[in-house]
Amino acid sequence: IAIIDIFTLQTSTFIHRDANSLSPAIDLVRAGFLSHVPVSPSVAISLRTLEHFRHLRLRKPSFSVEAYVKVICDSYKVPYKRRWRTVLADAFDTYLAILRQVEQRVNTALGRSTPNWRILNSCPPCTYELEDEPLLPFSRMYVLDGGNSAKRMAGLGGRERGDTRTYTESDYIIPRDFVDSFANEVRPRASDSDDADPVVGVFNTTGEEDTHPEVNTDDLTTQVMSSDCSKNWKAAANEEKKRMWSVFDETGIFVSACRHGLLLWVTDMVRSGELAKYPLAIMSNVIDVLGERTLGAYDIGCGFQSTIRASRLGDAFERQKCCMCVDAFHGYAHNYLCQTKNHPNGIVGAGLEDFGTIEHFFSASNAIAPVIRYASSYRRHVFLDLFFKQWDEDKYLNLGTMIYNNYKQALDIVSTESIALDEAKQSLGIQEGDLQTWCQEEIKYFAHLGKETEWDVHAMAYVELLLKLRDAESQAQSASTRFLSTTPKDYQFISFTGTQSYSGDMTATRKLETQRRYSAERLATIQQEVTSMEVKMGIANRWQPSSPEYQATLKYMSNHQYQRALDNLQRLVVQRLFELQRLNISQTAYKMRTHISKSLQTRCHTIQNAVKTYNTAAAALSPPRPQLDWSKVSHYSFLEEFNLLRDTRQDVREKMWAKPAIRAVIRQ
Repeated sequence: IAIIDIFTLQTSTFIHRDANSLSPAIDLVRAGFLSHVPVSPSVAISLRTLEHFRHLRLRKPSFSVEAYVKVICDSYKVPYKRRWRTVLADAFDTYLAILRQVEQRVNTALGRSTPNWRILNSCPPCTYELEDEPLLPFSRMYVLDGGNSAKRMAGLGGRERGDTRTYTESDYIIPRDFVDSFANEVRPRASDSDDADPVVGVFNTTGEEDTHPEVNTDDLTTQVMSSDCSKNWKAAANEEKKRMWSVFDETGIFVSACRHGLLLWVTDMVRSGELAKYPLAIMSNVIDVLGERTLGAYDIGCGFQSTIRASRLGDAFERQKCCMCVDAFHGYAHNYLCQTKNHPNGIVGAGLEDFGTIEHFFSASNAIAPVIRYASSYRRHVFLDLFFKQWDEDKYLNLGTMIYNNYKQALDIVSTESIALDEAKQSLGIQEGDLQTWCQEEIKYFAHLGKETEWDVHAMAYVELLLKLRDAESQAQSASTRFLSTTPKDYQFISFTGTQSYSGDMTATRKLETQRRYSAERLATIQQEVTSMEVKMGIANRWQPSSPEYQATLKYMSNHQYQRALDNLQRLVVQRLFELQRLNISQTAYKMRTHISKSLQTRCHTIQNAVKTYNTAAAALSPPRPQLDWSKVSHYSFLEEFNLLRDTRQDVREKMWAKPAIRAVIRQ
């Protein structure tokens, strides 16, 4: 029979068959070969050649069957033919199926075939508890996230050609029907515009405020975070915004892994972006398998907690004291209030974990994307399963080194930072428990910060009209005065005879006359609007600047304008901070930052105008807020420095936790 062996480069060999042999395929395997067909084989490939390709695929996922066949053809010094690619691909499928059967039998013999055995035993640091081991705040920590590199093209017109098999032998991939059972778990709330809160639109079940009886309403904080910090994430967008091009069938994968990088469960994202059903399906397994006191990290973990509580998983999630947070990398893009509650740096028990392992996984899995983009659904899952297993083997191999390095890092922090922290506390006179108290005060402060008090919108509109009326009266009086000042002292009436040009005689005063007429018409219009509002509101005596109602409304309007000016300034400066961070220069020395600010000053006119607008609004407050200048704003490096400016009721800088030295100690 003709053979392919990349090691010997033989072209044929004799295979001796037993008289009682049931199949030529059995005789080929006994001789170390495998054919691409079960009966009447015409060519066979050595098992060593197939195993060599398997190792190459494990270490280089982008290495395709076609590339390997071309290498073989070059070794044999024959031209490449597509037929050989089909032969090798079919034989490799059979070879992998044999290996899976072998692995299954070995696992059965070792007692590893029970449900969820891999999840419960694959990661020793997560799963193996020592005798008398102290109880940790969290029994297991894991990460969730979705990636769209593992796409697969859909068949033309919905048709599937050739390979229509379904791969069901992976214990990584959650079946589609189970995932789809969570498709209608949360009902989106109708929004009036694209600017409506997308988090609530995805993560609320009732279309109203979440009133789940089991939810612990620390909820002023939760609502502020959910309505603000998650809304810029694609994963938190409305479901209708997560549609994917119809050219793709599978549009990516949603992955979960333990804190040490070993995979837990994976779901296919089908013709969509990151819908809520994908993480909910994984959370169902987490609750059932991992048990109590788990901590999960997701880039929109702050808002995803509302999803879980609003679903059928909510009771079990609360009962087992499970928690969600945001990973350290994405957490810094959330608002500061969210960071105080959900960033790993502020969670007791999270330790040194940054929950960034999924980003590393997606970085590595990008290599497999070219191979599976046009593959069948079966082969896509086969190749993904191979990649998952190799990823776990590599992570398992590196566990000792990782734990050792983490342990050294922890010892170094305890030995050096603890001493520095004690010295700082002693020099600042900080007593035991002060830091915890100040942290809670800070969280409570930011939870209420920026929430405008309700006000009578009709009163605001009325005062705005009164301000316009005063301005219109002033302009009309000024225009009338300027026009009358052009009247000669010895004025005499001149009749129009038809030979004189009115335009020629009145050139000097036409512009002033037009301004007077426009001002008078504008004044009459505003007076009519004011009178109409007074009639509707039942105001008998027009509010004067000395009226208590007028002063209270005007103060609220000034605060509102101040907040809007501050929002705009913060947005512009934060964008600039992100640009500086991309250049890795946001933590440079003072002189260099001053130099950078001077160079930015020449082209950042928008920010300078925003500073002027802010200063105008700040000066209108009572008492006035401190003025800002460009040099000060350009040195802001923390988002909370803007937040501290938001409180117009008191000078928050006098609070202990707002002092720079105390804040540094709290972070430490």
